[in-house]
Amino acid sequence: MHGELVVVTFDDAAFRDRNVIALVLRKLEAPILAFVLGAIPPITGLLAGWWGSLPWNSETWIFRCALAGLAAGLLVDAVFVKKLVQRRYALPWIVWLGIFVFYSVGMFGFFMGVPVFNVALALPAGLVVGGKLAASNCDPDRGRRIIRRACAITTAVLAVICAASATIALLSPSTASDLEGMLNLGFRVTTVHLIVLIMVGGGVLLALQWALTAFVARRTWQGWLDSPGRLPDVVCYT
Repeated sequence: MHGELVVVTFDDAAFRDRNVIALVLRKLEAPILAFVLGAIPPITGLLAGWWGSLPWNSETWIFRCALAGLAAGLLVDAVFVKKLVQRRYALPWIVWLGIFVFYSVGMFGFFMGVPVFNVALALPAGLVVGGKLAASNCDPDRGRRIIRRACAITTAVLAVICAASATIALLSPSTASDLEGMLNLGFRVTTVHLIVLIMVGGGVLLALQWALTAFVARRTWQGWLDSPGRLPDVVCYT
């Protein structure tokens, strides 16, 4: 009957056994997000010091400025990161989106335009979504909508990264020869081969990004609900 209140309780051993992954993610959530938040100031300081000192054209000053920027970032961590981690779910969604974009661009540059490793960002993204849902006592229907929206956003960001990678690969005259040498191929790689690889590989990466973000978000949310010593009823409406 529409509008009927249904209470589902999780109090059996079989339920606990089926949710080992959820509980593991629950335990990993805090240290992983602490690393995600804590790495931003040192990385930003290092890059700011490095690139900001380039006009001086002195290796000594470049190194000193980069080191000073790194130290400043570590100092910011020492003062603020612990409190920030404790209040991580008070951060607005837009802040977490900015952090996700920051790491997406950083990984794209670090791995020289190869977008494969960007899929790993689905782990912290899912942890954030699942944790915020649990912290806000979100009802199941609204939680599922938020997870789908988060998956769409993270996948869209990866799609932009893949498009940038594809553009670089197609415009570079050495891409085909690089693939032939790296994979020891016995045939000549053509533009058609590159386009097929981009389409198929990009599609697989986008599908993985969506699936992993959804999986981690749901399991993290479940892990909070099924925390040891706390097995609350989940109230939903049908």
